[in-house]
Amino acid sequence: MQTIIIAFLVAFIASLIFAPLVMLAVKKVGARQEILQYVTAHQGKQGTPTMGGLIFIIPVIAVVLAFSSGQASILYVTLGVFFSYALLGFLDDFIKVHTHKNLGLRAYQKVIGQLGIAIIIAIYVYSTPEIGTTLLLPWGEIDLGWGIIPLVIFVFLAMTNSANLTDGLDGLAGWTSFIMLLGLTVILGITEQHYLDFGSGQAYLEQLHNLQIVGASAAGGLLAFLVFNSYPASIFMGDTGSLALGGLITCMAVFSRHTLILPLICIVFVVSAISVIIQVLHFKRTHRRIFLMAPLHHHFEKKGVNETKIVAIYIIVTILVSIASVLIVL
Repeated sequence: MQTIIIAFLVAFIASLIFAPLVMLAVKKVGARQEILQYVTAHQGKQGTPTMGGLIFIIPVIAVVLAFSSGQASILYVTLGVFFSYALLGFLDDFIKVHTHKNLGLRAYQKVIGQLGIAIIIAIYVYSTPEIGTTLLLPWGEIDLGWGIIPLVIFVFLAMTNSANLTDGLDGLAGWTSFIMLLGLTVILGITEQHYLDFGSGQAYLEQLHNLQIVGASAAGGLLAFLVFNSYPASIFMGDTGSLALGGLITCMAVFSRHTLILPLICIVFVVSAISVIIQVLHFKRTHRRIFLMAPLHHHFEKKGVNETKIVAIYIIVTILVSIASVLIVL
């Protein structure tokens, strides 16, 4: 526990120190956010520096490597996934900055990149005995066999895109992800204690402990980023940060076999994605919109709800579902 808390604090301080360097660098290269014309409420944010995910991504990776110990193969894969999604997001952000348009990678290009990463992870999960084909449930386990592969692919595609869609208001994706990371870190601690009580192998316990270090470090780094990203944001995380967070949060759940807890603990991500899907399908069928604007948080904005109030509500909901998720695992 002490190591996990120290990792959190070190990641927070390291990211806080690293932040001014990133902000200076992105301003120097002209990495500024282009706001879509139809998002009228955010026109005042035009030109805000982006790619801010680098503020926590680089320090978190360094801190995790410094504090991890023992069996760490799952940890290295987790960091690889974290970095891979960050790289994909960085490429998307870079194209937007280079073209001075809020249009980076084409949708199919981004999906191909996400799908490629997800397939590799799914095969890794299936072929790694420490993770395997079983999922943890409150009353036991369920073995999906080869079915774990399409499930993992779907979950990674869904969660990374959902996290990306939620990144639309100052601090929204950051604060909700911060709470999710803390919740998952607690869940991993409970799982470690459970396997310790039942005499599981030391190697697997070390893997679970290292995943907790990842979660705590990411939460610490993200908290430092939120110093600059909370309303009014002086920098945005960009796809660099949102895709990386979606990938990391999903890794923590999938690699600890708590995949089925994701729809609950990440409910605000799920709502963002579902609202967009409903909007698109309904519009194609009827040429009418259900929401004034999707994702849902923009609908609330159009209804006149203050941006900070929307973020506060999302934070409260995420806290409640995180507590519920911990209680379910207990």
